[in-house]
Amino acid sequence: MANLSSRHLVDPELIGLLDIFPPLALTHENLALVREGSPLPPRQAPPPKVEVTHTIVKVPGPAGAPEVALYIYQPKIDGGPLPCIYHVHGGGYVLGSPSTQIDAHMGLAADLGCCIVSVDYRIAPETRFPGAVEDCYAGLAWLTAQAKDLNVDPERIGVMGESAGGGMAASLALLVRDRNELTLAFQHLIYPMIDDRTCVAKDPNPYAGEFLWTPHNNHFGWSALLGVEPGSDGVSPYAAAARAKDVSGLPPTFISTGSLDLFLEEDIEYARRLMRAGVPVELHVYPGGFHAFDLAPEAAISKQARRDSRAALARALKA
Repeated sequence: MANLSSRHLVDPELIGLLDIFPPLALTHENLALVREGSPLPPRQAPPPKVEVTHTIVKVPGPAGAPEVALYIYQPKIDGGPLPCIYHVHGGGYVLGSPSTQIDAHMGLAADLGCCIVSVDYRIAPETRFPGAVEDCYAGLAWLTAQAKDLNVDPERIGVMGESAGGGMAASLALLVRDRNELTLAFQHLIYPMIDDRTCVAKDPNPYAGEFLWTPHNNHFGWSALLGVEPGSDGVSPYAAAARAKDVSGLPPTFISTGSLDLFLEEDIEYARRLMRAGVPVELHVYPGGFHAFDLAPEAAISKQARRDSRAALARALKA
């Protein structure tokens, strides 16, 4: 079935976001230039209600690999050890940095009364799988080992990410489960990029993926990460979480996506499989939302998505 225009299905308050960010097709030739720019607006967060310290530390990376930088946000509040969000940034596995979310993380740390640790993993194509997920694992291992010194409760560390960061977070949760060395209290996945097979689907959703993150860019991102054609046999679930044959034993999960997001069906399917495996799941699908729709600062649908995300995080951090 040929792709059909989905513009008439877009929430009217989001049209302005589309007009600000015209279509962009990622290529090896323009990747460096795109990295220098800012393809999306920063994530919104209220100004910190309390003082939040922000430090950057470099910790041991995977064996034989460089150190991993962690951005640490700690609100100055009284009380015992704090819960912690271990955050993985998005960017299609080829873009992004924790530095783009400093203000948002400072506001979120203060608002939720939690520590936030954001990992600066190596991106593709310069680093292929498994470099990025191993960077994330190394950072989480350091955080867990240093929890007491950081005033963090090691039993209340959860992982969070958006887009490719959500995909990496889901893969990290599988790796944590299978290595059985660390623990995660929850996984919080915002329109996660979890299935390379979407690139080669025989019957793709004709209304999904027209805006911001397109099938072309999806193919580029997955190819860069995997080093092989997306949809190939043998792709690891630690690269594409949807490839996992067994999803039991994973932590309570939050998944949200838009009805026009390219990842809509892979996200719904992952949520369905998690529920069938006995994993508690909270799933949200927002009508008229395309990829990264929640970045629109004033749209009602975006505000609702941010409220739902924040409320779920607050519950998970208190559990």
